[in-house]
Amino acid sequence: MSAVTHVLEAIEHGDARAADELLPLVYEELRKLAARRMANESPGQTLQPTALVHEAWLRLVGSEQQTWQNRAHFFGAAAEAMRRILIDRARRKRALRHGGGQQRLDIQEFEIAANSDDDQLLAVNEALDQLALEDKPKAERALSPMSCPSRRSELGADGQARAPG
Repeated sequence: MSAVTHVLEAIEHGDARAADELLPLVYEELRKLAARRMANESPGQTLQPTALVHEAWLRLVGSEQQTWQNRAHFFGAAAEAMRRILIDRARRKRALRHGGGQQRLDIQEFEIAANSDDDQLLAVNEALDQLALEDKPKAERALSPMSCPSRRSELGADGQARAPG
């Protein structure tokens, strides 16, 4: 009989210390089991095997008093707990309120920029720099939020935001 089976029997007989001995005995094997389960998951999975082991452990020992007949029964229950955790995560990711049904895109593939092109942006920057050299107060006013008509209506004469309507 394996050491794990002995500890499981001790737990079943009410030995509180035996429960503390179980995790160190089974941790590495649980971690390998989790790694195998995670290998079948889609790329980009944020859950790590260690976290999967910890979640499964909490489900195994955190619910009502469970008894396991032997080592194989315990690891079968652990595998089932891991499977359910992964299924729950997949369902949450697919849920509409979490953006389910939308296609994930890699942001590295897209160039994110303002509506104007780079040449125009650089030309405006150079013009503002030149204005600042010639007339600094005028350049500061040009960059002020009060210089934009749409912002002037939102801001009072003192530049403070006004409550709508």
